[in-house]
Amino acid sequence: MSVDPQESPRRPLLVIAGPTGIGKTALAVELAARFNGEVVSADSRQIYRLMDIGTAKPTAAERAAVPHHLIDIVDPDQTLTMAAYQARAYASINDIQQRGKLPLLVGGTGQYITAVLEGWIAPEVVPNPTLRAELEAYAAEHGALALFERLRALDPASGERMDPYNVRRNIRALEVCIETGQPFSEQRRKAPPSYHVLQLGLTTEREQLYKHLDERIDAMLEAGLLDEVRSLHERGYDWSLPSMHGLGYAQLGAFLRGETTLDEAVRLFKAATHTFVRRQYTWFRKYLQLRWLDVPADNAAHQIVSEWLMAVGTQ
Repeated sequence: MSVDPQESPRRPLLVIAGPTGIGKTALAVELAARFNGEVVSADSRQIYRLMDIGTAKPTAAERAAVPHHLIDIVDPDQTLTMAAYQARAYASINDIQQRGKLPLLVGGTGQYITAVLEGWIAPEVVPNPTLRAELEAYAAEHGALALFERLRALDPASGERMDPYNVRRNIRALEVCIETGQPFSEQRRKAPPSYHVLQLGLTTEREQLYKHLDERIDAMLEAGLLDEVRSLHERGYDWSLPSMHGLGYAQLGAFLRGETTLDEAVRLFKAATHTFVRRQYTWFRKYLQLRWLDVPADNAAHQIVSEWLMAVGTQ
């Protein structure tokens, strides 16, 4: 049964956002344990099963300490639309709230967080299989960025908000633009849910974060990321799948196909991660109202959350 968040009484929702690798999971686990909470993931890569190392999923210990929702919910060759994610997130949040616990919406996918907080309602346009096939063929031949440029030409506003490498979502936005003759961005409506929301953002000095991310990538490789990517392909997951275009998977896939050296693939992986961080910050600052905290943020976050919960009448 679907859940309408607008029909729920106003209950607290804690958001923890920030760039990849900043420490969101560790802080979320601490806060959830302290304030009787559960984590709802807002990460568009951690939804995939079998993709563990490269997506930096919470550890087994972290998931045992605090329940996590919306992780490992689709296979790498399956799709999860924004509307489907949003519906699952609302259902998880409301279930947690109805059990008297605090939901923490945690992740670095700004579109997921914004879709939940703003209550995005997608345009009701019937899918056109022929057009989709044409756009898919175009993306396969010319690449994800070429497809994205077609979207930006028709709808610059969507071009600012969409992930250039999310082929499936960009095809849908192009489909809506072409079928209706109007920009996709102008057809999206909003129905914000009735939550008491506190938005926390984690940050640190940029060069320090880049250094940490480079070291984390080295650790991922030592932990077996290359074998994980190879195993996915051996299981039959094609390189063209959106899931296989994620950070690390795309670059190491190029190495496994013999298109580049391992050293160059790792260099490109690190450079793409730095670029991704810059895009994340741009999104957060433009579309979210985050209260920024420098890491380590444990003590400050504890104090802020405690005062907020008392203010909204739950402490």
